[in-house]
Amino acid sequence: MLDTDAVLDLIREVAEKVINPRFRALSSEQVDEKGPGDLVTVADKESERLLTRFLVDAYPEAVVLGEEAYAARPELLEEFQSAEHAFTVDPVDGTKNFVKGSPDHAVMVAEVRAGETVRSWIWQPQHELAYVAEVGAGAWRNGERLTRPTPAAEPADWRGVTSRWRWLGRSLGDLEPLKLTWVCCGVDYPKLVEGEADFVVYGRANPWDHAPGSLLLSEAGGYAGTHDGRPYRPTDPLEVHERPAGLLAAADRATYEHVVPLL
Repeated sequence: MLDTDAVLDLIREVAEKVINPRFRALSSEQVDEKGPGDLVTVADKESERLLTRFLVDAYPEAVVLGEEAYAARPELLEEFQSAEHAFTVDPVDGTKNFVKGSPDHAVMVAEVRAGETVRSWIWQPQHELAYVAEVGAGAWRNGERLTRPTPAAEPADWRGVTSRWRWLGRSLGDLEPLKLTWVCCGVDYPKLVEGEADFVVYGRANPWDHAPGSLLLSEAGGYAGTHDGRPYRPTDPLEVHERPAGLLAAADRATYEHVVPLL
């Protein structure tokens, strides 16, 4: 097994080589749309190729599900969902932020065995923050162990956020209206772990977006589950009853159990 620190070093190296030089220096020719409003840059493509090549060389039997590879070959998702050993790669999470020149973007990798995330890495290159988690070994930020702070006793004091623009301002039962996340799962999950939000409501559960952060959250004492009450697994279907599968990430299991019926 590749050492956890070695994978983090690789991620940092790739970011330094192909992502950081493009930060606030992208030309219009280096930005494309996969769909309306769904941006991809040359940095996304190059960093995913490098990370995928490294993982495939180290683990030839593993399936590597990259966000951009999935966009080009959707059947890769089925291979990932049925694989005994797999990785997810999100080469530039928060691409819109990256294109706009916001430092709130990240590189994310997760290792999945038998459908469960066992290791994860989130590197925020502009903030120089590394978040690493391993099943049973805890959640860490730049070598410091993380524990999710206890949420306020009164649900009315909880801070809920969402990345779905049409949900902004909605009140869920007795809770405060939903506010906007940092629009980057590689920032959202660390902020949730650090106590800057108490729950996050997502409309989609793409594994490259949520496998890394959900392990960080669970190892810090938090909890992530679906909108219909099941524990989150990265190999879950992306749609349930022909609708996108939603995800709720929360400070702890009790917070999740309070919020999920309100959805």
